[in-house]
Amino acid sequence: MVPLLIIIGIIVVLGLAVAGMYNTLVRLRNRFKNAFAQIDVQLKRRYDLVPNLVETAKAYMQHERETLEAVIAARNQAASANEKAAAAPGEPGAMAGLLGAEAALTGAMGKLFALVESYPDLKANQNMSQLMEELTSTENKIAFSRQSYNDAVMTYNTARETFPTVLISGPLGFGEAALFEVSSEAEREAVKVEF
Repeated sequence: MVPLLIIIGIIVVLGLAVAGMYNTLVRLRNRFKNAFAQIDVQLKRRYDLVPNLVETAKAYMQHERETLEAVIAARNQAASANEKAAAAPGEPGAMAGLLGAEAALTGAMGKLFALVESYPDLKANQNMSQLMEELTSTENKIAFSRQSYNDAVMTYNTARETFPTVLISGPLGFGEAALFEVSSEAEREAVKVEF
C-alpha cells in the first residue's frame, strides 16, 4: 500500500509541475501577443497617416505621381502583411513578411520626404507639418512597442527553451516566437521627418 501511495504522490507532483509549466508558457505567449497588438495599433495609425500625407503632397507634387503611387502601394502591402502577422503574432513567416513590407514602406516614405524638401510651399503647409509631426510621434511609439514585443518574445522563448519546460513545450505546441527585428542597416534608420 505504501509503494502505491508514493507512486500516486509522484504522479500528482509531476502533474502539478507540468500544469505549472504549461500555465507559465500560456501566460508568456499571451504577453507577447498583447505586445504585438500594441505594435499593430501603432502600425495602423501610421498606415492611416500615409494616405493623408500623399493627398496633401499631391497638390504640390503633380510631377511626382510615380513616387506618390509607390508610397500608397507600399502602404497597402505593409497593411496586408500586418494583418497576416496580427493573425499569427510571433510566427516566423508572418513576421518576415511584415518586416519586408515595412522595409519597402520605409524606403518609399524616405523618397517622398526627400522630394518634399524640394517643394518649399509644401514644407510650409500647415496640414503637412501637422501630419509629419503625428508621423514622427507614431514612429517613436512603434519603436517603443517593438522593444516591448521583443522583450516579451525573449522571455517566452527563454522559458520554453529551459529545462525542464523544454520537455513539454514542443509536444504541447509552444513553438518559437520570432522577434520583430530589423535585418538591414537601411531599415534601422527611422523615417526622417524634417521641416
